[in-house]
Amino acid sequence: MNVTIYDVAREANVSMATVSRVVNGNPNVKPATRKKVLGTIETLGYRPNAVARGLASKRTTTVGAIIPDISSIFFSELARGIEDIATMYKYNMILSNSDQNPDKELTLFNSMLEKQVDGIVFMGGKISEELLQQFEKSPVPIVIAATVQGTGDIPTVAIDYEQAAYEATNLLVSHKHQHPAFVAGETEIETNNQKYKGYLRAVTEHNGEVKQEYIVQAANTYDAGLKAAKQLAELSDRPSAVFVSSDEMALGVIHGFQDIGLNVPEDIEVVGYDNTRLATMVRPTLSTVVQPTYDIGAVAMRLLTKLMNKEEVSDKHVTLPHRIIERNSTK
Repeated sequence: MNVTIYDVAREANVSMATVSRVVNGNPNVKPATRKKVLGTIETLGYRPNAVARGLASKRTTTVGAIIPDISSIFFSELARGIEDIATMYKYNMILSNSDQNPDKELTLFNSMLEKQVDGIVFMGGKISEELLQQFEKSPVPIVIAATVQGTGDIPTVAIDYEQAAYEATNLLVSHKHQHPAFVAGETEIETNNQKYKGYLRAVTEHNGEVKQEYIVQAANTYDAGLKAAKQLAELSDRPSAVFVSSDEMALGVIHGFQDIGLNVPEDIEVVGYDNTRLATMVRPTLSTVVQPTYDIGAVAMRLLTKLMNKEEVSDKHVTLPHRIIERNSTK
């Protein structure tokens, strides 16, 4: 049988209001009374009802996190950053997978509001206009992480995706590759579109023109990287370097070249994007753009705590620094 606050009050011979004050850390309780109530709570094994407390305080100390794919190393590291900060500030987290499906994203968002969450961190690919409108009308704060929202004024935490791609492409150009190839994720996802723009800017500056056959659009998967490598290798004017818009695809690209007898980096150099754990698992180890994935999640959650507590926030659009780390996939 569940032990209730009434049971604790009756056993300790105090009012339910006194038990409530002890449970919620209210200082207006005599030390002797507090000690007696805490002892009774321990003896009876009472556990406060979080839902009931939430209804009373209009807060549930629960936050929602909507991510595209928990099995992705990138998003799992980001979710870990969110959870660690949520735990630090004593929030529980509801984590949901959206599969980057616009209808499912809407459903999950409304479901979290029904669960009375105090705030939501959202990560996705392309934010639909309908979902953005729902965000703007939301009764609780929303923070968008590692996602470019396009329009609207929802608080965000990300990096400069275009500039990072520009610098990654320029790294290959500085290695005497006049026109690196690019294996791009689907450009309808705005972060990928920003990477595409950065690549085009770098190639145009140094080459004057863009070889469209050097650009392969692919899904953000290892298998897509394998296929992209074979497609580039079959060109009569095969590129000598490739920039890839994610580490997972970059692993596929490296293995695809190796499968047909090309050596990385001797025959072709490869640079990835994200610096997930995969970058050090592949051989040769992967040169890549360092996107501070864990930090993006952590900063997004900290920003959300400030918004939920109505603290002053000087900048609702946080751009974290990126860098490029060179490993063995480049010379």
